[in-house]
Amino acid sequence: MTDKFRDLLAVIDRLTAPDGCPWDREQTPLSMADYIIEEGHELVAAIRSNDPAEICEELGDVFFILLFLANYYEKRGVFSLGDALEHNRAKMIRRHPHVFGDARFENTAEFLKTWEKIKKEEKDGSGKPSGLFASLPSSLPPLVKAYRIHSKAARAGFTWPDDEEVERQVESEWLELLDAMRSENKEATAHELGDMLFSLTELGRRKGIKANEALDFAARRFLSRYAKMEELAAARGAILSELSLDEQDELWNLAKEEEEGSHGAAKGDN
Repeated sequence: MTDKFRDLLAVIDRLTAPDGCPWDREQTPLSMADYIIEEGHELVAAIRSNDPAEICEELGDVFFILLFLANYYEKRGVFSLGDALEHNRAKMIRRHPHVFGDARFENTAEFLKTWEKIKKEEKDGSGKPSGLFASLPSSLPPLVKAYRIHSKAARAGFTWPDDEEVERQVESEWLELLDAMRSENKEATAHELGDMLFSLTELGRRKGIKANEALDFAARRFLSRYAKMEELAAARGAILSELSLDEQDELWNLAKEEEEGSHGAAKGDN
């Protein structure tokens, strides 16, 4: 494994050498930032597609970007890859006192509260802002951000006492959304829709479901079914968009039945 890292770093060194690739030599951490996000999304997509070959390739792409950044800073004497790895090693040991120390926790909730406490102490010692949400990246996608906010708030004890209260909150937000839509006030409707999604995210979190992931899978199902609808329409010599809504609904149901049938067959094979 170490040799493979060295081999890839050697490629990066060659690319960024004076006679290397002009494009690679021009890159900076700032210019590479969007590529980190893009490659991360591609890796997540591969994982959710459960395609080992694609996961392997995308994981390699992520490592390339990270090693490229580490190489950039090391060449300029800012810090080395070893510094970054050592910093993380020490942090993980510090934040897992039940594994590397004598601490004992009754449950995961207790451990996560301690995790947040240790993080806060780390921030206090660094001179950086140490509020509960100070470490929350502002650039997180909204559903991911909402999940992380609820998760952190729960660790601090600021959440509904039981699931039933969250369910009632979701119902309340739905009624408020309906009222806002009836008023035809676009700003109020957007406000209430946001509150609804925020509360649904917390309900999902309590059930062990991440809203961002659940929505992504729902979008994937829609795209898969729609592609099947187009295929079924073409088999009938028709163009899907030119069919009536009833005809499109018929194809949607056929696509859905076929999808559910294939899932059932897959389960039966296991």
